[in-house]
Amino acid sequence: MKQEQITKPKNGYLMLMVFFVLLATTIATIVIQELYLLIIAIPFILAMLPGFFIVNPNGSKVLVLFGAYKGTVKENGFFWANPFYTKQRISLRARNFDSERLKVNDRIGNPIMINVILVWKVKETYKAAFEVDHYEEFVRVQTDAAVRKLAGSYPYDNFDDAQAEVTLRSGMHEVNEALENEITERLAIAGIEVMEARIGYLAYAPEIASSMLKRQQAVAIVAARKKIVEGAVGMVEDALTQLAEDDIINFDEHQKASMVSNLMVVLCGDKEATPVINTGTLHN
Repeated sequence: MKQEQITKPKNGYLMLMVFFVLLATTIATIVIQELYLLIIAIPFILAMLPGFFIVNPNGSKVLVLFGAYKGTVKENGFFWANPFYTKQRISLRARNFDSERLKVNDRIGNPIMINVILVWKVKETYKAAFEVDHYEEFVRVQTDAAVRKLAGSYPYDNFDDAQAEVTLRSGMHEVNEALENEITERLAIAGIEVMEARIGYLAYAPEIASSMLKRQQAVAIVAARKKIVEGAVGMVEDALTQLAEDDIINFDEHQKASMVSNLMVVLCGDKEATPVINTGTLHN
C-alpha cells in the first residue's frame, strides 16, 4: 500500500514570469507577422495555464497524472505543476461532526437515544483520496456504527445490572475513551485523525422514558425513606436513653412501644403531626 508523499512543485510566480514572456513573444509575433513563431508560442501559453494553482493554509492538493499518484502539496502558496496533473483539494483543517440521534439498544436491551460529537481532520491525504470513496461520508457512517457498538457494550445505568461498574450515564470518562478508540480504529483506513469523540446526547427512548423516570423516582423515594427511618430510629433511641439517664420517667415495655410508635409516626410522616392532648393517664 502506498503512503503519502510530500512534493513541492515549481514556484508559481517564476512560472508566471515565463508565461508573460511567452505572451509578450506572441504579441510581438503578431506585430511582426511571423506566423511560425505564433504557431509555436500559442500551444505553450495554453498548456501553461492549467498548471497554476493555489494551496491555502491548512489545505492540500493531491496530484495525479493519468491515474498515477505523484504526491501531495501541503505547503501553502502559489505553484505551478505539470498541466496534465489532476489536482484534488483536501482540507487539513479540524472539523466538527454532530451525528444524528440514533435509537439503539444498550447491553441489557433498553432502547435509548444517543448521539456523538466528533472532532476530526485528515492526516494522510493518500488514504483519504484513494483508500475510500468520499471520505467525509465514510466518517459519518463509521461513526454511527461505532456509536451503535458502544451502546451495546454498556448498560444505560445499573438499575437492571447492579454488577456493572461502568455505565453510559455514570462512566462518561471511560465510555468516551472507549468511543474515541473505536472510532480511531475504524477511521485509520481513511487516514483520519480523531482529535476528540464524546457523547453529546443520552436519554431513554420516548416509549420507555416515562416508565424509567417513574422507576428512578421510586428508587430515589426509597433511598430517601431509608435515610429518614435510619435517622428516626437514632432519634428515638437517643430520646429513650436520655429520659432514662435523667430519671425523668420510667417506662414499662408497653409504654416504650407506644412512645416509639408515636415518635416514628411523627418523624417519618409526610405531613406535620397533629398533637393530641391526653387528659388522663398514659394508659387511657
